[in-house]
Parts: sequence; structure tokens; C-alpha cells
Amino acid sequence: MFTVGDDPVKLGLVSSLARPGGNLTGVNFFGVEVVSKRLELLRELVPRIGRVAVLVNPSNATVSEPTVRDVEAAARGMGLEVQVFNASTSREIDAAFANLVRERSDAVFVSGDAFFTSRRVQLATLATRYVIPSSFSQREVTEAGGLMSYAANIRDAFRQAGVYVGRILKGAKPADLPVVQSTKFELVINAQTARILGITVPDKLLVAADEVIE
Repeated sequence: MFTVGDDPVKLGLVSSLARPGGNLTGVNFFGVEVVSKRLELLRELVPRIGRVAVLVNPSNATVSEPTVRDVEAAARGMGLEVQVFNASTSREIDAAFANLVRERSDAVFVSGDAFFTSRRVQLATLATRYVIPSSFSQREVTEAGGLMSYAANIRDAFRQAGVYVGRILKGAKPADLPVVQSTKFELVINAQTARILGITVPDKLLVAADEVIE
């Protein structure tokens, strides 16, 4: 049983989504696939940006490499310049922010990564200290003070995984259970952080947001 943010077929976990085969099935919560949409939302929230810093964890290549690829592809269509910064430790996060500010990045787009989630207070604090708009995939970082996040609803993905675990325990074979793909996505905006950064959140995004943190 798995929950993954990338394509489970590409990762070799199953032979197909409809017919997993073997002894594995699970939930795909589209961690990487929503990268371009998240960049679009960041651009809507902060229209003035022209240069975007992408922060990735090089130790997690299965996430960092497709994230960089998809951000660069989406950025080309929007006329944005992309700068990539690496960080695998707390000290490297500090250094990356100092460097991206020195390089005059207009916003920072943080890759979805468990390490970055664990450093959410540090990331949110640095973004506020340097007065730089920030985008995350994990709502936990926005709750800690990040500007915005957009991703599949992880809680719903885990709920779906729990349903499958129950079915398997009752005798269902993983090979017969199609991989479930997330259908619930959430946009979270921290309005307090927006005010600190001097950003006026467009009414369109206020209406579209699943949660606006005051």
C-alpha cells in the first residue's frame, strides 16, 4: 500500500493505474503534477514577479528533478526567469535565501519535500525576514507563515489510503484495486503574511481559496 506524489507507473510501483498487478496499489496525490498550476497561482497573487527562485532538495531527486523541469516549462510560457537553489540542510536553507535575495529573485517557489515541511517555520520566517513572496505545496508551511500553498488535499489522500487498507484487510487483492488519484485540491493563502509583504490579494483568489488565514 502506497501514497505517492509522482506517477506510480513511472516509478515502477504498478504496471498501470487501472490494473496495478503484483502486490501493490495505493493513492497518487499529484505532488509534482500540480507544479505549473501552483506557479500560475503565485503569478496571479503577485503579478509583478519576473524572476522566480526555485528551492529544491537535491537529496530527493525523484521530486526535485521533475519539479525543476515543470517549473521551467511553465515559466517559459509566462515569460518568467527561473533560478534554481539547492538545500538539504537547515544551514543550506539559510544560505539559499541569502543567495536568492542577492540574485534579486522576486519570489521563491519551494519544492514539495518532507524535509522542507519539517523546516516550515524556518522557511516562513526567512521569507518574511527578506520580504519575499513564497509558494509551497504543503499547507503546513502556509499555516506557519508562508504566503500561499496549493496541492492535493493530503488528508483526503490518507483517508482514501485508509479505505483501501480496510478493504485489503478484509481480503481484497491489491492487484484488483485501481490506483486512486486525488480529486480534491486546496489553495491556502495567509492574508496576514500578504499584508506584511504589502501584497493585496485579488478578490478572485480570495473567492477561490479553500482557506484564507487571518
